[in-house]
Amino acid sequence: MDASIEPKRIVKPPMSLRKRKWKKIDKKLAFSFFFLHFLCIFAPFQTNLGAVSICFCLFIITGLFGITISYHRNLSHKSFKVPKWLEYSFAYCGVHALQGDPIYWVSTHRYHHQFVDTEQDPHSPINGFWFSHLIWFLHKWDESASEMVARHEKLDNAKDLENQTFYKFIRKTYFLHSIALAVILYGIGGIPYFIWGTCVRTVMLFHSTFMVNSICHMLGKQPWKTKDLSRNNWWMSLLSFGEGWHNNHHAFEYSARLGIEWWQFDPGWYIIVFLEAIGVATRVKLPSQTHMQKLAND
Repeated sequence: MDASIEPKRIVKPPMSLRKRKWKKIDKKLAFSFFFLHFLCIFAPFQTNLGAVSICFCLFIITGLFGITISYHRNLSHKSFKVPKWLEYSFAYCGVHALQGDPIYWVSTHRYHHQFVDTEQDPHSPINGFWFSHLIWFLHKWDESASEMVARHEKLDNAKDLENQTFYKFIRKTYFLHSIALAVILYGIGGIPYFIWGTCVRTVMLFHSTFMVNSICHMLGKQPWKTKDLSRNNWWMSLLSFGEGWHNNHHAFEYSARLGIEWWQFDPGWYIIVFLEAIGVATRVKLPSQTHMQKLAND
């Protein structure tokens, strides 16, 4: 049988968090993650227009420009090209999303596409909703996916970023940048700016991104023959700047445009179109009609 059409092997869900062997780094990450969520409880009591506004603005800057446009479409898939100063600026926005440095994020996402919806996928829902949504991020599953973990820890599929001084520097100093931003926000607006600009904004972005990994591999439509579990989910696109057109993405992962139909809301694509119109973005990739006809579900 052709390996490309070999059925995906379904494996039993990973053991519970309580039974896992937690490394020191896992414990620190989990504590930080849940502490951010805990601090969000105080948001209703620390509300003012400035704090909510800074939360909204930073959500767009770190989510739309940082994760969607930079980490995902530009760095992971090279779906368009921009000058280095702009590439690094967008990537730096993504650093403040607290989802990992560019090398880590890009490596993880490339492994997701390489091993999509198999036990070697870093966050496949075949191991359960919570694994694909959250557990994979807090704790590496090294029971039956040791090969993937070994490769992932080496990050050997992101050499193009590892060879650049900027990304190596960000990797070594990663948390310092978010700490500095939190201090600046506190200095400008006190506790309300810190709670809304750091905690609420980061938690919102965590889950809008993680739901693409979980929900968009479980709920929605599959207009394309991708041989995986990816789905198009319109309401997820509203929360994730167009990333909810996930079956489109897995069908044409090189494409800068995820919302292929005119009515598919895709803010990330609109920004790329603007950058191309002013001559900043070049080599913008789109799916060909031939490729679309080949993968279309009748």
